[in-house]
Order: sequence, then C-alpha cells, then structure tokens
Amino acid sequence: MKKYLSLIAVASLAACAWRQQPPSPANITQIQLVTLNDFHGNIEASKYTWDSVNGGGERVIQAGGIDTLGAALQAWRKEDPQLLLVGAGDLIGASPAISSMWADEPTIGAMNLLGLRATSVGNHEFDQGRIELLRQQKGGCVSPRPDKACKFEGTYQGAQFQYLAANVIDMSTRKPVLPAYKIETAHGVKVGLIGTVLRETAESSLASGIAGLDFVDEADAINRQLPELRKQGVGVFVALIHQGGKTTDKFDQQDCANLTGPIVEVVKRLDPSIRLVISGHSHQGYLCKVGDRLVTQSDMGGHVMSRITLTVDTNSNTLRDVSARQEVMVPGKWPADPALDAYLKKTRASSTAALARPVAKIALPSVKRGKKTEGESALGDLVADSMLVAGRPFGAQIALQNSGGIRQDLESTAGNVVTLGQAMAVLPFGNTLVAMNLRGAQIVELLEEQWVGGRDSVRGLLQVSDGFTYAWDEFKPEGQRVVPDSVKLNGERLDMNTSYRVVTNNFLAEGGDGFPVFKKGSNRAATNIRDIDALTQYLVKRERDNKPAGAAEPQARYKNVQGE
Repeated sequence: MKKYLSLIAVASLAACAWRQQPPSPANITQIQLVTLNDFHGNIEASKYTWDSVNGGGERVIQAGGIDTLGAALQAWRKEDPQLLLVGAGDLIGASPAISSMWADEPTIGAMNLLGLRATSVGNHEFDQGRIELLRQQKGGCVSPRPDKACKFEGTYQGAQFQYLAANVIDMSTRKPVLPAYKIETAHGVKVGLIGTVLRETAESSLASGIAGLDFVDEADAINRQLPELRKQGVGVFVALIHQGGKTTDKFDQQDCANLTGPIVEVVKRLDPSIRLVISGHSHQGYLCKVGDRLVTQSDMGGHVMSRITLTVDTNSNTLRDVSARQEVMVPGKWPADPALDAYLKKTRASSTAALARPVAKIALPSVKRGKKTEGESALGDLVADSMLVAGRPFGAQIALQNSGGIRQDLESTAGNVVTLGQAMAVLPFGNTLVAMNLRGAQIVELLEEQWVGGRDSVRGLLQVSDGFTYAWDEFKPEGQRVVPDSVKLNGERLDMNTSYRVVTNNFLAEGGDGFPVFKKGSNRAATNIRDIDALTQYLVKRERDNKPAGAAEPQARYKNVQGE
C-alpha cells in the first residue's frame, strides 16, 4: 500500500510540475491536448496492468471508466479551459454489453459529455457498416440494429464531436465519406486535426457494410489536406491515425526510440510540418519519436490518457515544440464530476437487470481466450462447438470462428454461473451464422490463408469445432504449411473433391479477416441465428445434460509440428 501511495505522490508532483511553467514570451503560447484511443465502449472501470517506469513494479488495478475520465478532465480544464480532447478511433465497437446492448449509444453520449472535439474513425466504427456509422454521427433511429437503436433513451441525437476519415473515399463521388479534417481554435491558434483509419480496414469489416467505400493510403490522404488547411490560416497540424505499433519501452517512457509496426512507415511519409501523430489500434501505450515527430498512443479501454503540450510561435504560426506525458486513470484521484457520475449511474440502472440474468453454469470459474503457441484457445473451442450445434439443423459438420471475434474471457459469478452480460462480453458484435458448402480442397486452401502475409501474428488462427483436426508446420513455405493428409473430420481424412457443410459467422462468410475462400462457398444459408444466442443456448444445453461447458486448456484440435 505504501508503494502504491508513493507512486500516486510522484504522479501528483509531476502534475504540479506540469502546471507550473515559467512565463513565456508574448509570441509563445501553449495548447493542451488530451487524447484517448480504442475506448471500445468501456464506460466502466476495468482491469489494467500498470508497469510504470516510475517504479513500483507491475500490478493489476481497476482503471478508467467515464466517471474517472470526467473527473480528470474537469480538473485539467480548471488549469486550461481551452484544453482540446481528441481521439484516434475505435471508441465504439467490440464493447462490453453495458454499451453494446444499446448500439453503443451510451458511449457516444459519454463522449459528448466529456467534451470530445474530434476523433479519427477506427476499423471498429465500421463493424455495423457505413449506414450505422453515419447514424452514430448524425443521430436518428433508422439502423441495421433495430432491436438496439434508440432503446437506451427512446431517441438518439448523435455525436456532438466529429468523426474524421480523410482516407475513406466514396467510390461514386471520390470524396471522403466523412470530413477529412476539423479546425479547432485554442488560445487564438488554429489547429488542424486530420483523421484516418488503417487502409486495411476492409479486411476487418463486414464486406456488405462497406460496399462502395475505398480505404486509401493514410499518409497520402493526410498530406492532401495541408494546402486547403493552410489557405484557412492553419499552421499547426495534428494527425489522428487509427494505426499503431509496438515497443519494448515502458508506456510512459519519454521519447522512446524503439517503435516498430505499420505506423512507423506511415509517419515517415508525412509532410515535415506534421510534428505530432496520435495513433491507436495496437492497444499499447507509448510516447515515441520517429525522426523528429512525436508519436503517441494511450493504451486502450480508457485506462490511460495522454496529456500533450503544443508550444506555438504565434508570430510565424508554427509549432516550436511538442511534449507529452501519460496519465493512468486511477478512480478517486480527482474530485468527482457530477454529470459523468450521474450518467454512469443511469446507464448501469438501465442495464443491470438484463445483464445480471443468469444463463447457465460452466465447468470452472472462467474459460480463457489466451492462446498457446499453436493458436488454439479453450474459449475458441467452446465458441466453435456452440456454432456447430446451432448449425446442425442446417447440415453443419464443421464450425470455424475467427479469434478476433472473441473479445474477452468467459467469466462467471458465484457457483460458476455465467450471466448474460458476461456471455455478451465474449461475442459483442452480434454476428449471425451462415452455413455453406466447401469442398475438401477449398477447406485446405482456407486453412493456408491463415498464414498469408504473416497475418496469423495479428489476427490469430481460426478456432475450430469438435471433430475437426489438422497439423501445420511453421517452417514450411507460405501456402504449404498444412501437413498433407492431416486434415480430418471425425478421424477420417477429408476428400478433396467432396463437399462438406461449414458454418461460420457472417463476417467471415463475406471474406472478412482476409479469408476470400469463404466467399466461394455454395448453397449458402443465412440461419438468422446470432452467435451470442448460439453460445448461450449451448451453455444451457450442456448444463441441462449435466455436462457444464468449458475446459482449462485447449483441446489440441490442431498442432504445429515444427518440422517434425
């Protein structure tokens, strides 16, 4: 406890030092930015592993929540009322049930109350397609999710902040589907905020939902905005990019020099006048330098926010310096914000009864989605099995689930009883199941697609249902990693010319996650069964049969033979 308090004291002293800046020349002004990314509807505090460069070692705490974010921002705005709060995408999507059950409208409402000015879109903003994203921006109740839209408050007014999408182009008009930039003014200085999403968004989005959209190069799209912004008197530019990287440096280490990943090459191609890049997507906190540019990211889930100071020469209208620090969102650290406290209380009251409803008992306190070397998870096995059972009336023999669609461990309450909220946290997208025929050769081709371009390191391997097995060799060339004759169904080798009935979610069925073979499936049947319903019904059935679902370890349905 003493160690924890000492760390808070150090953070407090650092905050005081941040406030007590020496007087600046008349032509020098400072603009304060606060940033967040990958919030994913985490309006309540959640677990955060804090490993600080300031000392104290690694520990797990509760961090974040809109009440804590509101309290921090309220305190910081007392220091600077013109502070700008901005985001770098994925504020919604893949959200806990308390937000997703209401079509993420509670999260948009919270961002409005927090005073968010603008954010880039993220790939998860496209989870429900273009129509739903535009509804989230503009308001209204016409939605692909009529069972969720406008059910939170009876109406929906839309986002009071601006989504930015400089590189998301409408193919018919050749213009951005949303504004490319927004100009904010603070302390008399115009700041140009330019937003983009990773150009590979189409791979992680439902194809039908983004039809007619082109996701173009991030750096090119940002650079194209500068002449127009300069005509409007903007000399300070901030790039909000939903693309990220990783580093071995601590999340709050200043000017780290070890950033790797896709964001690095994007940043290197930006116009030299862009000195600050606020990134996202990779769910890692960092304050890194790429050349003379500062590149930041604030972890995910609202656990951390970055505080950034822009030092501007108003005579030349140029950015002279950029500095940043990370702030962990520790509940209780700042005086409460009554508006955000009341909003969270209201949201909980609306959600608690439904989410607390018990579903079924499982075999152990939690089923984990964490992967072993082979890429299989105990929870992936369970989810795939639930899909297989749900798909059997449609002839399903094999079920395949993408790892990225499983967002959290399956937790339980006392007596290992899973609630609806805990089940929904596992599968928050509301995908539906699709059955199709694939020949044996197509299934092998599909399995090979798991390693194309090294995508397995990002998206993981497919999770497969009971009875389906195969082996793969990581030392074989791409396209030849599945061990010949190892692909079996119920112990029998797949016949390359025989059709098998496969069930998957509608995201994969449309070729999502870079699996185009799924689009070749014949005799397709839309089951209209949601994946979450398949899971909950499976849990109920297993309990009723006195065989509660869940295992501590994956069932070794596939293995990496590693050159054996």
